[in-house]
Amino acid sequence: MDEKEKRQLLEDAVNHIIPHFASWELLRKQPKIFVRGEGCYLYDIDGKCYLDTFASLLTTICGHHQPVVDQAIRDQLEKLEFFPNYVDTFTVPLIELARKLDSIMPGDLGVCFFVNSGSEANETALKMARQYHLENGEHQRYKVLFRRHSYHGTTLGGSSATGLPWFREYFEPLLPGYVASYSARCALCELGLEPSSCDLACLKMMEQQIQWEGADKFSALIMDPVPGSNIGFPVPPDGYLQEVRRLCDRYGMLLIFDEIQTGFGKTGRMFACEHWDVVPDIMAIGKGFTGGYIPLAATVTTPHIYKAFQKAGHELRSGSTYGGHTLGCAATLANIQVIEEQGLVEKARVQGEYLRRKLEQLGRHKIAGRVSGIGLLQALFMVSDNATNAPLDPGLKVGNFIRDYCYDNGMIMRNNGDILVMAPALIITEEQIDEAVGILEQALVAATRHYKL
Repeated sequence: MDEKEKRQLLEDAVNHIIPHFASWELLRKQPKIFVRGEGCYLYDIDGKCYLDTFASLLTTICGHHQPVVDQAIRDQLEKLEFFPNYVDTFTVPLIELARKLDSIMPGDLGVCFFVNSGSEANETALKMARQYHLENGEHQRYKVLFRRHSYHGTTLGGSSATGLPWFREYFEPLLPGYVASYSARCALCELGLEPSSCDLACLKMMEQQIQWEGADKFSALIMDPVPGSNIGFPVPPDGYLQEVRRLCDRYGMLLIFDEIQTGFGKTGRMFACEHWDVVPDIMAIGKGFTGGYIPLAATVTTPHIYKAFQKAGHELRSGSTYGGHTLGCAATLANIQVIEEQGLVEKARVQGEYLRRKLEQLGRHKIAGRVSGIGLLQALFMVSDNATNAPLDPGLKVGNFIRDYCYDNGMIMRNNGDILVMAPALIITEEQIDEAVGILEQALVAATRHYKL
């Protein structure tokens, strides 16, 4: 491809495509066009190689170009590319994937509604909870409890349950009945308390909200057991999730776990909630579920919940033309096979501990603050002085400087303001972690000099 063709591609990309969450700042500089992937590496239109430390937005968790998944798609293409899971029709890969999920999901989760994206999975979970109560004669249960600082997607329901103002502000007023409660970010406690002595005060205040709003009006609590990259993967305190489960049971609310970012090995267990032996009534899964090959996600519930629909003789009033896409199911089955046969869940635990140690060693640089996360989901918080944990001036955009430095030096780095996030593919090696942290350390040094910090 000559330079003229490249320039035309870039021009057409910017003029004819609206990027998801577009950054006008970056689009004005140099848009990136990727053309090839191999393992943890990506190659752009100019042939430059990048180490991807965010697994293509937490999706390509087994790396690019996995031979087993590639072959599974080819094999399925020779049989049937697609037929919808509609009314009374199924395909073999769809059934096989449902069987597989039944065998690996925690507790008695194992009844699946397949959709195309994590946002749709959460939206379906909210609708499923609402209709479940209706089928049981509790028409008044329409409210949803959610936590501030959590993210649950871009649909109207998902946005209504998202506790990050940036995702909400342009679309308010959002859906009625969505009640924001306290998060469990212990390092940045909203109540200004210390985890060692707070006695889970945030949870007690959540219960008071339920009582004040009317406990018999709530259909569900939706939450991410480990919140995502937007706030740096804060790990809940011991006992918190167990008490959340008891709280929902006490007031007849369904518990929805959003494991779209955390599921399928990224925390060192197949699902994050397994670290605390807590099982929700409904779980939304997506992203790394498919290995990034073909869009697919699912809302998974229990036989008990599903029987309420069967008993009433009513369908779940939701649907999607491509939900449970035949090729997507074949790819996902193969992706799970790779995770299991290569022992990638345990590898994520081991490599996650190694990554965390390497990130913590960056504390020798004054702008490198605390590290937060679990498994291969890790975040480094930038500060002006790690001796005092004083925050950086957000107007400086130090995190953006570090992101751009990493890009320029062959590494894809995700930042959320001054939170630097790493969530690489489960196949990452110690050598690649060393490479990534080495580039990041160079970026810290460059930022310290540039801003005279």
